[in-house]
Amino acid sequence: MVDISRLLSRRTGRMKASEIRELLKYASVPGVISFGGGLPNPETFPVDGLVEITEKVLRERGKSALQYGTTEGVDSLRDAIARRMRDKKGMDITKDNVIIMSGSQQALDLLGKLFLEPGKTAIVEAPTYLAALSAFRPYEGEIIGVEMDENGLKTDILEEKMKKFRNEGKFVPFIYTIPTFQNPSGVTMSLDRRKHLLEIAEDFGALVIEDDPYGELRYSGEDIPTLKSLDRDGRVIYFGTVSKILAPGLRTGWVIADKEIAWKFVIAKQATDLCTNTLSQHIIAEAFDSGLVDSHIPEIRKMYSHKRDLMLDMLEDKMPEGTTWTKPEGGMFLWVWTPEGVDTMKMFPKAIENGIAYVVGEAFYPDRSVKNAMRLNFTYSSDEEIKEGVGRLAKTIREFM
Repeated sequence: MVDISRLLSRRTGRMKASEIRELLKYASVPGVISFGGGLPNPETFPVDGLVEITEKVLRERGKSALQYGTTEGVDSLRDAIARRMRDKKGMDITKDNVIIMSGSQQALDLLGKLFLEPGKTAIVEAPTYLAALSAFRPYEGEIIGVEMDENGLKTDILEEKMKKFRNEGKFVPFIYTIPTFQNPSGVTMSLDRRKHLLEIAEDFGALVIEDDPYGELRYSGEDIPTLKSLDRDGRVIYFGTVSKILAPGLRTGWVIADKEIAWKFVIAKQATDLCTNTLSQHIIAEAFDSGLVDSHIPEIRKMYSHKRDLMLDMLEDKMPEGTTWTKPEGGMFLWVWTPEGVDTMKMFPKAIENGIAYVVGEAFYPDRSVKNAMRLNFTYSSDEEIKEGVGRLAKTIREFM
């Protein structure tokens, strides 16, 4: 048996298995209801429409759709995305600002590759998207979290940290945020804080990474301008995806950035996969151009809005005193704070015993400092599973207390 430990690069020591995927292996136990995954509900997938579109693409342009493509992406899809971002999100862009990715997770990995190294510091929200932490860690930069509240990232605390880092000689290339229906918390950054964040980034010479997978899944409240639409000097890099508005199996996302920055992503991407799945790109372009996506999103919103409301009602009805949670206006997740002293990692085996799974809160913090929290997904489970699952979760917290 070959001992590969001495052969591996130092970087591999910083690579960790996804905590969500490892924990949720337990969720496959028969009878366990899982609120842990980040899965869209498969009932929302427009299967019939995609069958028609796929047949059309293969019949009309099959030879190009089945061939290698450019690293930047298929022009028809880049054009469609640029139009959509101009019309729906107020971005002043063209297709030359759009680079197609093999899912937005690839964009996160390339971000780390391009901007992180020993001696550099990435700023993230605390809590933040777990897979972003997984993507950044191997590139050996420091990752610092800045706390949030119901209005998103606390930009006053961010500003103080940035001043401190500058005095200490720490270099911050980017601030990573999911400002709209954040994963894992579900909260949305206010307009004032968005403007303040851009001011801070300009003052300290940092980029802002706006990850926006859930922005079109609003169920209540008013839309808030994207950071990219407020950007006046090419400082914001925007990540988007079709995973939540069409189907995650298409594995297609995009980066929108200033042309110089976009070209760096192209060069980095060339070394990883040459090009994104060409057939998927043609299918998605047709789905945008034909109106399938726009006609389908209201159906997604209707289902998810109902499930969000149901989970919130059940939490209100079932949870023990001292438990609190966010009330998201959109997206796929909400965040639960358990009573002080209830460590959700230690409680997890009891939860599985009671037939309920979640994602432990500490996994979403770079320093794992918060123990009494968890993320719940409300989009995947059936209504009956939401009702039963929240009851099981409340029972578990009471028993653990």
